[in-house]
Amino acid sequence: MTDAHALTLFNSLTRQLEPFQPVHEGEARVYSCGPTVYNYPHIGNMRAYVFADILGRTLSHKGYKLTHVINITDVGHLTDDADAGEDKMEKMAAEKAQSIWDIARHYTEAYWADIAALNIRQPAQWSVATEYVPQMIEFATQIADKHCYEIDSGLYFDVSTVADYGRLARAVTEEGEGRIEAVDGKRNAADFAIWRKTPAGEKRQMEWDSPWGPGAPGWHLECSVMSGKLLGFPFDIHTGGIDHREIHHPNEIAQNQAFCCTNGLDIPANSGARVWMHNNFLVERSGKMSKSSGEFLRLQLLIDKGYHPLAYRMMCLQAHYRSELEFSWDGLGAALTRLKRMIMAAERLAGVEAGSPSHPKLAAMIETFEKAMSDDLNTPVALTALEDVLAAKKVDPAAKRAVVEAMDAVLGLDLFGTSRADLRLRPKSAAISETEIEAALAARKEARAAKDFAASDALRDELAAKGVEVMDGDPLGWEWKLG
Repeated sequence: MTDAHALTLFNSLTRQLEPFQPVHEGEARVYSCGPTVYNYPHIGNMRAYVFADILGRTLSHKGYKLTHVINITDVGHLTDDADAGEDKMEKMAAEKAQSIWDIARHYTEAYWADIAALNIRQPAQWSVATEYVPQMIEFATQIADKHCYEIDSGLYFDVSTVADYGRLARAVTEEGEGRIEAVDGKRNAADFAIWRKTPAGEKRQMEWDSPWGPGAPGWHLECSVMSGKLLGFPFDIHTGGIDHREIHHPNEIAQNQAFCCTNGLDIPANSGARVWMHNNFLVERSGKMSKSSGEFLRLQLLIDKGYHPLAYRMMCLQAHYRSELEFSWDGLGAALTRLKRMIMAAERLAGVEAGSPSHPKLAAMIETFEKAMSDDLNTPVALTALEDVLAAKKVDPAAKRAVVEAMDAVLGLDLFGTSRADLRLRPKSAAISETEIEAALAARKEARAAKDFAASDALRDELAAKGVEVMDGDPLGWEWKLG
């Protein structure tokens, strides 16, 4: 597949679409804000990493040498993004009566399992905050004289010392900053902690010595240090959820400006990254997206209810990353059916070796796909183009296979690595095994062949009582599903 379309991306800093122009010729350096590993990620969190994965896959498809870094925050993030409340990690460790290091390891591994289940590619590097604390202290030391001041609770960044603070969030009024909790001694409402001192007489599980006393780094400092160390300032793209656009990322930008001695943000690269990209929220009307609710929506819950993780990936791709995406179980079921149809079509190409992708019938579909992905990652249109290729008749199978492989490498649905059987997950609550279901269906088939419809109906009713819906005449060939 050849692509004549230049990649354009929406820059949250300038609020406009811009052609992607790499800082280093032929390279793309991307930093994504990763999880704070104090609890399991919910599916709304995971939308950010599906989006970042699509961005990375698109950059690779365009021929750029991709260096993607995702951080793991295991220290410093408070229960409120605006420097208020307890440290999320310390709080969970106390609740679970476990070591904070054990908490971090457990939830990091759970997050990595979700990354793998969603077919998200591994980044070039996972950067773990606690491994960079000496560099954070060095960074803070370099900016402290001109940009920071010390009060009883720690070292704070004075946002009035940098130009255009808050431009990313468009939060330039006191009214916009009113939700930030007051801290005694702060000069400005929006000032934020670079280093938090351990209160006198207390001992944190995670603390380090610093020029400002024992304590821990501020959450915002971590990302500035790790992105700068691993990618160099300025780098190409910084991604995150839209919630980061209001406080966390403006604070990162202020630190980057201070460290790099750059001026105003009329030049986007002065922010530390040329492009800032944010995915919108996943909305769930019942309120179960919050980790404070009991059975919050995490990927394992979807699996326990019989939905393959790739159905959730499909659901994400069906909406543009900058649009709100509403979650519903019906919507997830529809995404699973759509994925199932695509995998069935891909199975018809099993055993076919990919050849030249050039074929007159496929050219328009390839053009639609390339144009869509180049237009700020328009995955809904790209998905339709992929379906059109799969459905195309009288096309050389080798050419079709090559095009499907190339498109799927961008969208990451693993069409050739997943079978229909893989998609049929048994819900955790099911009172019947798959072997029992298949045996009952075989008996029912025999009864129908013998025109013993009473026995056939009795078997169907028996299965229904155990949560198995038999789908006679299903065009997908899906003989049953667990309800």
